[in-house]
Amino acid sequence: MSAGWFRRRFLPGEPLPAPRPPGPRASPVPYRRPRFLRGSSSSPGAADASRRPDSRPVRSPARGRTLPWNAGYAEIINAEKSEFNEDQAACGKLCIRRCEFGAEEEWLTLCPEEFLTGHYWALFDGHGGPAAAILAANTLHSCLRRQLEAVVEGLVATQPPMHLNGRCICPSDPQFVEEKGIRAEDLVIGALESAFQECDEVIGRELEASGQVGGCTALVAVSLQGKLYVANAGDSRAILVRRNEIRPLSFEFTPETERQRIQQLAFVYPELLAGEFTRLEFPRRLKGDDLGQKVLFRDHHMSGWSYKRVEKSDLKYPLIHGQGRQARLLGTLAVSRGLGDHQLRVLDTNIQLKPFLLSVPQVTVLDVGQLELQEDDVVVMATDGLWDVLSNEQVAWLVRSFLPGNQEDPHRFLKLAQMLIHSTQGKEDSPTEEGQVSYDDVSVFVIPLHSQGQESSGH
Repeated sequence: MSAGWFRRRFLPGEPLPAPRPPGPRASPVPYRRPRFLRGSSSSPGAADASRRPDSRPVRSPARGRTLPWNAGYAEIINAEKSEFNEDQAACGKLCIRRCEFGAEEEWLTLCPEEFLTGHYWALFDGHGGPAAAILAANTLHSCLRRQLEAVVEGLVATQPPMHLNGRCICPSDPQFVEEKGIRAEDLVIGALESAFQECDEVIGRELEASGQVGGCTALVAVSLQGKLYVANAGDSRAILVRRNEIRPLSFEFTPETERQRIQQLAFVYPELLAGEFTRLEFPRRLKGDDLGQKVLFRDHHMSGWSYKRVEKSDLKYPLIHGQGRQARLLGTLAVSRGLGDHQLRVLDTNIQLKPFLLSVPQVTVLDVGQLELQEDDVVVMATDGLWDVLSNEQVAWLVRSFLPGNQEDPHRFLKLAQMLIHSTQGKEDSPTEEGQVSYDDVSVFVIPLHSQGQESSGH
């Protein structure tokens, strides 16, 4: 993003784009659950508004509905934190075709080598209402398909060419590409990053047109050409669980984990804080009695700590306040990356949060073809409601305890997803600390890698 665009878009005193002419307001985004839950045995409705924490139903796809790779899925609604389940999920098959531009600019499948298929699983954890998560579930896979189709010739090439049309302007072009270390997987990573950005823009337009607000985190897994790409923007999490290994596949983006980036933005553009916040971090919020004292602090350029003498400006509310999962950006938001939130402002002010939020995901690549896969190797993807009460090690223990004894059950991955959610509800046989319950929405995918991973190594 250019500094000029940033100033015009977010900083006061700069010329703003001309307002759009008034038009008919779009209909609000209708509330719904994931399509693959249609026909499931438990159906939430208005009755869920009066649900009790101990009577929250766990929903899963109907037994006759198979998800990609026979993945398991389960979800549970929050304990009256909000009226609706603000999590959303999506999954399906990705069909990527080469674009042959003719007179009618049709999309054509030219030959098997230029036609790729993959699979897609996604979780979206909404806040400020379910609308952004619903839009993301409806939109992101289409954005990703378009981005992949734009680079498909590079994906099927031995090495991504400098020029997509095959021309070689400079004889050393292949050498430059090789020296940069550019591989097909880098095109997939770029497609994911661009798809998140495109989806974020779509959500902003749709919510503005319908008069709705909200945002969501996004956690996506894409299987393509023998590799699993995990893209995360927010605080959901994915892990690989094997017999002797637990491998994190995502990194959580919160105000604490991105403190220096957020402070750096406030340093470069202090107008964003409107004189109401201090960008400096202190071990606690300072009080009047701290004036003139030397206290611990750190700024955007510091990973360590130092001391400074407290001035009156240091008594303002911190840009990032709180610890762990209680940390908030501008006292408002618990995540620093995600989709939406274009209209979100600090309570009773005109201070926008969107400048501090990124829609760009971090992408982790798992080369499934290089793993000696066992039947019980799985990827567990879940929204933060699960990880609030279960650690990676506890989830891995549950996976390893359940799968080996149920290898003949065709629904074992679905049952495992259900068991993981039941384990967040403070049951007697739960591995969590006694009485520890997740009152948040919880959504879980369990994706088996064994036979599907071996089959996905080709086009």
